[in-house]
Amino acid sequence: MVKFTTRCYCPAPMDVAPTRREELTRLWRLGAPVALTQLGAMALNVVDTLMVGELGVFEFDAAALGYIWIFGTSIFAIGFVLGADPIMTQAYGAGDDARLALAARRAVVVGLLASIPVGLSWLYVEPVLTWAEQDPLQAAATARYLEVQIWSLPFFLAFMALRQYLQAKGRMLPGLWVTLLANLFNIAANWALIWGHLGFEARGLEGAGMATALTRAILLIGLVVWVRLGDPHDPAFRLPLSAAAWDPKGLAEILRYGFPVALQYGLEGWIFQISGLMAGKLGEDQLAAHTAVLSMASTSFMLALGIAIGATTRVGNLIGMGKHAWAQRSSHLAIALGAGLMAACGLIFVLGRTWLPSLYIEDPVVVGLAATILPIAAAFQIADGAQVVSGAVLRGMGRTLPAAAFNFVAYYVLALPLAWLLAFELGWGLVGLWTALAVGLGLVSLMLVVWIRRRGPEWMARNAAPAALGATAEPSKTSP
Repeated sequence: MVKFTTRCYCPAPMDVAPTRREELTRLWRLGAPVALTQLGAMALNVVDTLMVGELGVFEFDAAALGYIWIFGTSIFAIGFVLGADPIMTQAYGAGDDARLALAARRAVVVGLLASIPVGLSWLYVEPVLTWAEQDPLQAAATARYLEVQIWSLPFFLAFMALRQYLQAKGRMLPGLWVTLLANLFNIAANWALIWGHLGFEARGLEGAGMATALTRAILLIGLVVWVRLGDPHDPAFRLPLSAAAWDPKGLAEILRYGFPVALQYGLEGWIFQISGLMAGKLGEDQLAAHTAVLSMASTSFMLALGIAIGATTRVGNLIGMGKHAWAQRSSHLAIALGAGLMAACGLIFVLGRTWLPSLYIEDPVVVGLAATILPIAAAFQIADGAQVVSGAVLRGMGRTLPAAAFNFVAYYVLALPLAWLLAFELGWGLVGLWTALAVGLGLVSLMLVVWIRRRGPEWMARNAAPAALGATAEPSKTSP
């Protein structure tokens, strides 16, 4: 029988700190598979956007508005689930397998509970978009696009929880392979349900939503099957969930870490969703151009996010082992690696600004508008890479509140009023909107990097305030 196992991140014992090259190699080995996984997850939306775009600008914009609402609401639930990250990564570093598995199962419970209010919010997208002065016909189409997806939300959040558990152990490949397989399914499902192949009725935009919902279910089913075939006794994958997984104190611990993460993700995510609504007020073509460029920027962001998730694992594991100085240096190297990758993406944006938008939509007006804002999107790529890795380092430390506070100040005190001033009052349009986003993102990045340098893992150890498991668990005897 073939066993679907993957090699864990099981570092060899060391008595001295790894060199910079060795540490970068570890971060890359952790981050690269996750970056590919995140790109695969992003590809699900990109494929939907590309395939819906062939239906026309109206359907393209309706799907774009739908994604704004999906992302802007589900990001809160994802943040709560990620509250288990410091518990799981530090538990693995300290060798506490029981705490690790229980935290994973509690993260699944948190995801299931969070899916209820988020799913209910999807039922009210049409009046919200109408209130936001979007086209009523597009608002109605967006509502139909979302309604067929509501049932899949618990599947997706449970998948996220279990994927984070595997990543806390350094098992990055199961999520990658399952995501790649889900992409193939998504393409086939879109082809069948949008245009009516394989005996299915052509459902257009609604068919794209149905395909997305089915793909979310495939993600969870695929991950569970993959891990159960390789390790049928993995305690985190036991069903049904035990009473301990529903323990209020245990769930409260995850929520204590997760609330600031949900707040941070919500603040960051909604500034871009609000920018989409502002672009919609500028016009149909402007919204399409904004959506195409934002999709490109979000795709490149997945590379840095992969490094960020690897940094959460590495920093959390090291703190669990009591290696705070090593965690501090790993934090700095991870930030540099994330910023460097995004700098390369920014260069691609500049060089490809005249043809990259045409991959999304062929309308020459939309392509021209997108080409004018791509250099601005390229300019904040470095800051984007630095801020996402910095936030992940804080999550590995169990210090999730500063990132939320910095996001609020940079985006809502500065960037949002500036965006309105530049885009509407001064008449800069999309250029003004994206300039304001770049300014806000740069400020977030600066504040996070300075905070980690001054109050990172080393400061945490010196002040006798280790986060989460580091305060109670005996450090593991295995060095990284």
